[in-house]
Amino acid sequence: MSKLFTPFRIKNMEVKNRIMMSPMCMYSAGDDGMAGEWHLVHYGTRAVGGAGLIMQEATAVEKRGRITGNDLGLWNDDQIEPVRRIVDFVHSAGGRMGVQISHAGRKCEVKGENIVAPSSMDWSEEYPAPSELSREEIGDIVKAFGQAARRAVAAGYDTVEVHAAHGYLIHEFLSPLSNKRPDEYGGTRENRVRFLREVLTEVKKNIPKDMPVFVRVSAADFVECGLDIAETVEMVKLVKDLVDIVDCSSGGLLSTHIDIYPGYQITYAEAVRKETGLPTAAVGLISDPEMAEEIIGNGRADMVVLGRALLRQPYWPVYAAHELKAGDVIAQQYYRGKYR
Repeated sequence: MSKLFTPFRIKNMEVKNRIMMSPMCMYSAGDDGMAGEWHLVHYGTRAVGGAGLIMQEATAVEKRGRITGNDLGLWNDDQIEPVRRIVDFVHSAGGRMGVQISHAGRKCEVKGENIVAPSSMDWSEEYPAPSELSREEIGDIVKAFGQAARRAVAAGYDTVEVHAAHGYLIHEFLSPLSNKRPDEYGGTRENRVRFLREVLTEVKKNIPKDMPVFVRVSAADFVECGLDIAETVEMVKLVKDLVDIVDCSSGGLLSTHIDIYPGYQITYAEAVRKETGLPTAAVGLISDPEMAEEIIGNGRADMVVLGRALLRQPYWPVYAAHELKAGDVIAQQYYRGKYR
């Protein structure tokens, strides 16, 4: 029996298989951060295609926390109803849906916004230097994450993922390359993790106790003196009591060369799983069903996260089930198109 197509339960959420759609920005919202028809069709198609868990793209907790002016947001209650429609459709197709709540920090590209970061260090010459956050402002952003989580619950999402990767605000606090603060939020590992811990604590205050929390991390900065997998493991241990599953990616803090190849980040998920005891999700150019099966079958991760593969092939799970002889997972309406 295929391990990839076995159910996975985490707290009150049962996912029908181990396939998760990676959060990928669509840059298709207006300045109001509202979801539209594109998002409904985009996410709904992957749910019909058989993905067990759809993780919605980076969704800003503040307007100044957007990556671009066309990002989704959950910074006000008006944004709840448009995404509720998407969540309801994903559920009707037998999928589960989460939302990645995020703050871009110094990687905000929106002109006219007050860009902020743990330290006043720009991401590149094309980006302005951000303002260093005060303690009061840090507290406000922590609360914003909590309120976004509250709205996620109201919209009917099954889980939330806190975005602590790819050079955005939480990652900026975690890495010593971007965090030069002399106060309790900088310096030691415990201090650099403090902001993430406060965010996770606030998120959990605003969701049901049995709702799982994902956190996406960049396991390596690929820059000397930056984060590596050993440091990431120790950081995850410091928030282990607040996290249910770790989504293991890498990079994004600084523009640097990274050697990429199919499955290049799987070892990060494997290491975090082994060293912390937490479930993990593996991401990184996974497109071959046999590779996905091997990851789950050998216990290297608990879920596989597909990004580009699902952009190219929304019905990848249908194809994978055929290749792995896991039976028919195609939607009833499309049954005439099943592999034979």
